[in-house]
Amino acid sequence: MPPVTAAPPSTTAPTPQRPRQARGGAERVFLDLLDRHLEDASIRFVVRGEEVAVGKGPRDGAPAVRVHDDRFFDRVLGGGNLGLGEAYMDRDWEMEEGDVEDFLTPLLRNRIDRKVKGDVATAAKVARVQVANLFRRTHWGNAQFHYDLGDEVFESFLDPVTMMYSCGYANTPDDTIEQLQTNKLDRICQKLGIRPDDHVLDIGCGFGGMLMHAARHYGATGVGITTSRRHCEKGNQRIREAGLADRVRLELRDHRTVSGRFDRVVSIGMFEHLPRKEYNRFFERVASVLPSHGTGLVHAVGANTSKNVHDPFIQRYALPGTGQPKLSELAHCCEQNGLAILDVENFIRHYGYTSRHWLRRFRENKHTLDQTKYDARFQRMWEYYLSCAIAAAWASDAALYQVLFAADYAAPMPLHRV
Repeated sequence: MPPVTAAPPSTTAPTPQRPRQARGGAERVFLDLLDRHLEDASIRFVVRGEEVAVGKGPRDGAPAVRVHDDRFFDRVLGGGNLGLGEAYMDRDWEMEEGDVEDFLTPLLRNRIDRKVKGDVATAAKVARVQVANLFRRTHWGNAQFHYDLGDEVFESFLDPVTMMYSCGYANTPDDTIEQLQTNKLDRICQKLGIRPDDHVLDIGCGFGGMLMHAARHYGATGVGITTSRRHCEKGNQRIREAGLADRVRLELRDHRTVSGRFDRVVSIGMFEHLPRKEYNRFFERVASVLPSHGTGLVHAVGANTSKNVHDPFIQRYALPGTGQPKLSELAHCCEQNGLAILDVENFIRHYGYTSRHWLRRFRENKHTLDQTKYDARFQRMWEYYLSCAIAAAWASDAALYQVLFAADYAAPMPLHRV
């Protein structure tokens, strides 16, 4: 698809207008919706050369969105974030001022989707637009896009030291992506109380970053398991190159095959990929391999609300089949399997710093990707996905849980948390 050329900017800044009744149905409903329900923010839209400001917040510094194609409004009202993301992939809109997360964050913070459902009149208008769209929807609303992600995509945005595809931990807002990931791994090792020659199991080990860190800095040995052949092969290669093959290794298998004895068990960014029917079996297997002195930690993106609503864009394009466990579900599984919870931490805000680094690195390196496999539409999809992650970290009801537990209720506990 050829790129859409933005209209040239006016030589004089237009005066932002309020939404007008003369606009088309979907456009009018969309702009009026935001104008009524953005309580603490404003967003400017440039539509057919005219700037329209919506929301009750200050205009100065407000993000500006240039709409290239009027179908943008139908797609967003008809598909929510899925429609908004696909419209971005197809260049129906661009950020004229600010970045994509600057547009998404106030939408999340002001709970626009919930306000629509709670406003009968607005909900009815949105429903009418959605029904009308059923009769004229084109291919953009129907086909599922799928890419088999290769190592080159991960290497384009993950840090080269740890290759961790999970939230880091910021000691300061200026930490590099390498520091964020190293900070996280240090905290996990300290929480688990890893000592020299402790035997560690990493469930869903990725490229082996956690085990390599524990072996190099804490003297541990260990085994990592993964269901990804690419990750297993690449991770073992990294381990050999680091001179750690005599201490740690990765194996191609899943959590249901776990057996043996391990002093420490950790799982980072894997649990959210399990179906709910597997939650208890996971903790059952962990409990079976921990001796009385053993500790374990699960690090997972979670739902900090009573209902886990899956985002359709993320499910279709980025992380199909993933869920967000509630803290109550994690706690229940520990309780059912005799595991004593020692500490729970939610550091979802740190995902904003992590994803911002990932987005910057991806934009810097995307030109290195095979353009026949990862074309411009894929690249815009990945940028939008990472922008969603940034906005969600600042303003959504998501959580990032680390649950630390012990195999013995009488296990010693430190006076202060890590």
